[in-house]
Amino acid sequence: MIQALHAAGDSLTDLVLDALDDMKALDPVVIDVKGLSSVMDFMVIASGTSTRHVKSLADNVIIKAKATGTRPIGVEGENAGEWVLVDFGDVVVHVMQPATRSFYDLERLWTAAPDAD
Repeated sequence: MIQALHAAGDSLTDLVLDALDDMKALDPVVIDVKGLSSVMDFMVIASGTSTRHVKSLADNVIIKAKATGTRPIGVEGENAGEWVLVDFGDVVVHVMQPATRSFYDLERLWTAAPDAD
């Protein structure tokens, strides 16, 4: 199911999706933002069922990436656990609780079609 969400074949994105799948992430989505952002190529968004689950999902992504020699540039939100952001440069991972994900609605924000002039 998760592989169907990502057809670009980016190995870091695939690693992130596998790490999220290992820990039973809810509704993982990959958004190709190459044409929208100069700071990243892909955004991965997933949900966890609790603060502990959100933290565990983000931790597993970091552990799996480090095992391949990839270290995050930064990690934000680990203390609160409502929204943890893991920045790998070209790939940015957002792991959120469902209410937080719904409130900020990053999927809609980053996939909305630009207004036609």
